[in-house]
Amino acid sequence: MKRLLVPALPLLLAACARPLPETAAPPPAAAASAAIDASALAAYHWQLADARDAQGARIDALFVRADKPPTLDFRQGRIGVGNSCNHLGGGFRIEGGALVVDRLASTMMACADPALAALDQAIGQRLEGRLSARLQRAPEKLTLTTTGGDTLVFDGVPTPETRYGGPGERAFLEVAAQTQPCSHPLIPDKRCLQVREVSFDDKGLKTGTPGEFRNFHDDIEGYVHEPGVRNVLRVKRFKRDPAPADASSVVYVLDRVVESEIVKP
Repeated sequence: MKRLLVPALPLLLAACARPLPETAAPPPAAAASAAIDASALAAYHWQLADARDAQGARIDALFVRADKPPTLDFRQGRIGVGNSCNHLGGGFRIEGGALVVDRLASTMMACADPALAALDQAIGQRLEGRLSARLQRAPEKLTLTTTGGDTLVFDGVPTPETRYGGPGERAFLEVAAQTQPCSHPLIPDKRCLQVREVSFDDKGLKTGTPGEFRNFHDDIEGYVHEPGVRNVLRVKRFKRDPAPADASSVVYVLDRVVESEIVKP
């Protein structure tokens, strides 16, 4: 499969059914299904749960990291593929109930693990082109079938926008390399991230003068701090209404790490 590299998703036979006797239990309800549409796809992160070839054998090449399965995100006519060696992306459209994915472009990061490096090709070649698509609701599952007969099943995880009922506010947070002790009535010896907000212009250049680092008592969903590493994070900030009695009314969700630097002690 060729891929662009750039820096920086009738006639139905009716069977006659005999009426059930009044004492019979009703048949189990089938899982609800819905038509594929862009808004339904965009409301979830889609994590690969199963993948089978035309003979029914599991496609092990797609499950290199059991804790980080490949994911799909659909936004504004573009599909993004995460948890591979590189990030893959391209345009998509929906035609007659099918998902049509354009040729995918890729970032250019090298991965030392050969199996992880091969994942780009393994997932990308199965997503490009015309895919039969079926969306199941409650629970949300997306099933994609290639022209070659491979079937990929993805579980839907609600996006923060879906969970918190809005688009959120974008912000950039600089996180210092080391945490500091901070007081908490319920957590002895608690340490807090040291965070300050930074600004960027339309060209991606820093503007203004950031303030002092301060204790950050909240969590940032999706972010795991590594001591000794300074990061600049692009986050989305959501209002939680109503807010739980024991939690902040603001939720921070990691969108992307835009800068990372190892700081020597």
